[in-house]
Amino acid sequence: MTSGSVLHAIQLAVAPVFMLAAVAAMIGTVATRLARIIDRARELEERLEAGAATNENAYYWELERLKLRGRICNWSVGLLAVCAMLIGATVMALFVGETALPYTERLVPWTFLGAVGIFVLALIFFLIETLLATHALRFGRNLKRK
Repeated sequence: MTSGSVLHAIQLAVAPVFMLAAVAAMIGTVATRLARIIDRARELEERLEAGAATNENAYYWELERLKLRGRICNWSVGLLAVCAMLIGATVMALFVGETALPYTERLVPWTFLGAVGIFVLALIFFLIETLLATHALRFGRNLKRK
C-alpha cells in the first residue's frame, strides 16, 4: 500500500461523502417535520383531555391525519438511514478496493446505486408527507367573514 494509492482512494471516496451530507440534511429536515407533528398532536390531545375542544370530530380527524404523517416521516427517516449506510459501504469498498482488496470494487455500483434509489424513495415519502400536510390545511374555510 503506497501513499499514492491511499491518496487516490481518498479522492475516490470524496464524491459519495457529498451525497452523505445531503442525506444528513434531509434527515434533519424530516426530523424537524416529525417534531412539529408530535407537538401538534400533543396540543390536540391536551385540549381533548381538558374538554377544551370546540369540535371533537375535527380534532380526532386531525389526530388521525397527524398519525399518518408521522408514520410517513418515520419511513422516510428509516430509508435515509439505510441510504447513509449504503453510502458508507460504498466509501469503504472504494477505499479498501483501492488500497488492499481490488475485488471489493465490484460492490461499488450496487451500494451506490442502491443508496441513490433509496434516497429517491425517501424523497417520495417526504413529498407525500408534505402533500398530506398541505391538504389538511383549511385556509380559513370554516371561519365566518365579518
